[in-house]
Amino acid sequence: MGEAVMTTRRQADGAIVVDVRGTLDAATVDALREALLSTLHAQRPVTMIVDLTFVTFMDSMGVGALVTGYNVARETGTRFVLRNPSEFVHRQLRVTGLAEMFGLPASHDSPQHYTP
Repeated sequence: MGEAVMTTRRQADGAIVVDVRGTLDAATVDALREALLSTLHAQRPVTMIVDLTFVTFMDSMGVGALVTGYNVARETGTRFVLRNPSEFVHRQLRVTGLAEMFGLPASHDSPQHYTP
């Protein structure tokens, strides 16, 4: 099982950013889910950004935690944004049919996102 580190910070524009590093799997998704939900309920930000730049692996449980965060954000009126998913993470979201729900493009070929 993997390890993940999550940090939360507020941007100058008031958006809350949850930076996620490592792997999102059975061993780590509870911490991500708790970080997302507690922040949404306690701070009720206008926008929550989940930065996935340094997520190296994500399984279906990781996808589920992001969907839970997305749904709770909608309930609280918060815009939920995924930022910089790696090619692996983006592919997981495409395969599950969720890339569009998260506002991600259908492909991950954009040079600013993908480096071979």
